[in-house]
Amino acid sequence: MNKPLRRIAIFCGLLVLALLIRDNWLQYVQADELRTHEKNRRVLIERYAQERGDIIVDGKPITGSKRTTGSDFAYKRTYKDGPMWAPVTGFASQAYGATQIENLEDGILTGNDDRLFFRRTLDMITGKNQAGGNVVTTLNGAAQRAAFEGLGNKKGAVAAIEPSTGKILSLASTPSYDPSKIAGNSKDDEKAWAELSKDPDKPNVNRALRETYPPGSTFKVVTAAAALEHDQYDGPDDKTDSPLPWTLPNTKTVLKNEGDLPCEDATLREALRVSCNTVFGKVGADLGREKMQETAEKFGFNKEQFIPVRANASVWPTKMDAPQTALSSIGQFETATTPLQMAMVTSAIANDGALMQPYMIDELKAPNLDTISKTSPKELSRPLSEANAQKLQDMMETVVKDGTGTSAQLSDATVGGKTGTAQHGVDNSEKPYAWFISYAKTDDGSPVAVAVVVEDSDADRGDISGGGLAAPIAKNVMQAVIDSKK
Repeated sequence: MNKPLRRIAIFCGLLVLALLIRDNWLQYVQADELRTHEKNRRVLIERYAQERGDIIVDGKPITGSKRTTGSDFAYKRTYKDGPMWAPVTGFASQAYGATQIENLEDGILTGNDDRLFFRRTLDMITGKNQAGGNVVTTLNGAAQRAAFEGLGNKKGAVAAIEPSTGKILSLASTPSYDPSKIAGNSKDDEKAWAELSKDPDKPNVNRALRETYPPGSTFKVVTAAAALEHDQYDGPDDKTDSPLPWTLPNTKTVLKNEGDLPCEDATLREALRVSCNTVFGKVGADLGREKMQETAEKFGFNKEQFIPVRANASVWPTKMDAPQTALSSIGQFETATTPLQMAMVTSAIANDGALMQPYMIDELKAPNLDTISKTSPKELSRPLSEANAQKLQDMMETVVKDGTGTSAQLSDATVGGKTGTAQHGVDNSEKPYAWFISYAKTDDGSPVAVAVVVEDSDADRGDISGGGLAAPIAKNVMQAVIDSKK
């Protein structure tokens, strides 16, 4: 073979070798990645080739599937009471992917989860169509409806937890959206998505998990817990060394109360009942940043929560001076929290000091209803002792009995709570946030702890308060839970 032909043969051989290497790389090394890649349309066609499994509340599905026409996607997702449940379910869209539970449990819902391999194989042998499994939630339908309807046209959120287990009973957020309107891939779905994406009120954001707000006076229960845990005071009726007026440490700034309140040397009980800024600001400053941080973090601050949907980390600032610590101790400065976090705080107090890991998925079930996995309650931490938790319960019950939270009283349960009105905006120029945290106690224990925040409403600025706007919503949620257990 002459030299030019030999060179051509070698070159062609190298091309064939490169082709073989590339072919084997695609078939064996990258095969699984390409098979499951989100841009692979076959993956989407397979995902929507059969009815999707359901998300279950109170034993009934809140989702469904609908046969489509004119598309290679055979089924699309449907939702019952979509806006009410959207903060929980998220959406499953042929065009825009999936969020929340629809995303996290997509494998179970489509039937493609590895734990369903035997079931898929059996269906293939018997000729049955592949089916999706079900996600059974911990949610209480009556509590969710009470929360959603209570918020109404107000911008805000509600989180409710069963203190003894950590089960999430309600997770409502307004304004909301209907995930059914973006479940397909039509022009109507595209229009609905564009409107949703441009809405300045962010209806697709789960405010109960993903928005952090200054907690205002609701944070005073954390400060009270720190005072009891660090032996600053022995009990609710110990008088505090709290002058009136009180000046922030190392400054000439006087910390003001909301009105002419009996806060001078007030007891912890009285200070919580009427919500004294001066008392709890001084308590926090005297304890110091590190002790306050220790207690706040035991309640869950400064750490993301996964329920399994991710919740933003609530913030207790770790770098502050004494006056900033005082302001943070009354829920201002840079302290910020999600409604879920404040529900966790309240549930730990109601559960005699034990904070349970919050969770929203009770069981995952196969298409034949066999249980694939079940969540067991798990203790997350103990922010305060049983004795101190009961002291704080006593204080919070005084708030509802004859303090700022009387509008949350129930005839068939003892209620403990705390109101909060949190200032925000430049020079506090925006409407304040209205907060209320509470728990209900019956002869059988504490079935529910609730946190409500109203971010915006039609009320005049002067009429916005935790007791006036948020407490009635919490009351209805607690009553719904109690009634559902009868």
